[in-house]
Amino acid sequence: MKQDKELRRRRKKLMDLIGSDSIAIIPTSSVYIRNRDVEFPFRPDSDFYYLTAYPEPEAVAILIPDRADGEYILFCRERDAEMETWHGRRAGLEGACDIYGADDAFPIEDMDDILPGLIEGHERVFYNMGHDQNFDNRVLAWVNQIRDKSRSGVVAPDEFISLNHFLHEMRLYKSREEIKLMRKAAKIAAAAHRRAMQNCKPGMHEYQVEAELNHEFMRHGARSPAYPSIVGAGANGCILHYTENSDPLHSGDLLLIDAGAEYDGYASDITRTFPVNGEYSKAQRQVYELVLAAQLAAIEQVKPGNHWNDPHDAAVRVLTEGMVELGILKGDPDELIEDQTYTKYYMHRTGHWLGMDVHDVGDYKLDGEWRMLEPGMVLTVEPGLYLSAGTRGLPKKWWDIGIRVEDDVLVTKQGNEVLSKDAPKQADEIMELMSNAA
Repeated sequence: MKQDKELRRRRKKLMDLIGSDSIAIIPTSSVYIRNRDVEFPFRPDSDFYYLTAYPEPEAVAILIPDRADGEYILFCRERDAEMETWHGRRAGLEGACDIYGADDAFPIEDMDDILPGLIEGHERVFYNMGHDQNFDNRVLAWVNQIRDKSRSGVVAPDEFISLNHFLHEMRLYKSREEIKLMRKAAKIAAAAHRRAMQNCKPGMHEYQVEAELNHEFMRHGARSPAYPSIVGAGANGCILHYTENSDPLHSGDLLLIDAGAEYDGYASDITRTFPVNGEYSKAQRQVYELVLAAQLAAIEQVKPGNHWNDPHDAAVRVLTEGMVELGILKGDPDELIEDQTYTKYYMHRTGHWLGMDVHDVGDYKLDGEWRMLEPGMVLTVEPGLYLSAGTRGLPKKWWDIGIRVEDDVLVTKQGNEVLSKDAPKQADEIMELMSNAA
């Protein structure tokens, strides 16, 4: 595989971190039923895929530092001509080694017989409990099976340790290869947002705009969205996680689209808000420019040496002062920030880590303090304002204006790189794009 060197490096680093006398057990995701005998499309567990790039279900990776017969073992499905005729090709045991770099591979059906022997003699088991109760019970059964033989001198593990601390810290810092994939994911998503702007018309339904997004994703090799796309028109734009995407688009409404593509396991996450008819009203433009100014101020704070919370603080300051200036809030901005009065219209954080998962892994605080931003980290920057109709004290001219502007931002040695820069966000640029497409 072209990434084999990178994958070996990841596995080696993790094994160095967990140390000898340890064994790590990393299962992939389970297959889930959508309805009756129809399954949801399978997507590997992110931790598992990060270490293996193995795409098939029913697989478990085992890492055993310093094992003479091979440190990386994969339990997986065997080749089966009949099953492959019905359900598609399998890599099999040979493919697990030749294609995906395993030192050794065994049939998944034989795991209960083989894995206890691999665990035996190790003092620590690194495994993340709590994701799959059935698999948790199997792991406990394997360890208890070994403990039952302790009188005969067999060494049984006496520690269960979560892999999250080590593995998720590794995933927080993106390599060159990962950044390349995330640029591609962002580029695809940006093209999809442009397509949505160009094809949006009053009278369409939200799901028809969603179809334009999906078309552009798949056309460029992103086989699925990174998460259920949010396509919310008018009042729906004030619902943070709106996913029904079923209502018609009306002239005069804003359309908020929060949509990202997943490319080779890596997510993008972009939000743009634009007028259905191609022209912002005066009130819509005022709020839009305020949110955009807050986003730009937050992005300026994304640089090495700043803390995770600095972009949020910058966005909150701009939004609060701007809402006072527009008459949406009344009072002293400092007091409104201290009392968190702004959360009436801005109730979420300004970003999150981004990577293989759209809300990616990694601690936001270390020892109770906001962590420092460092090169290789990727985060979203996504301030917004949600001015729902009927909110007490909110003048009617602001009703149902829901706006969010979100980009994917890489921390670099010099500052930052906006990975999603190809998605238009200046109001005039958006209106020009929509006008030329008419």
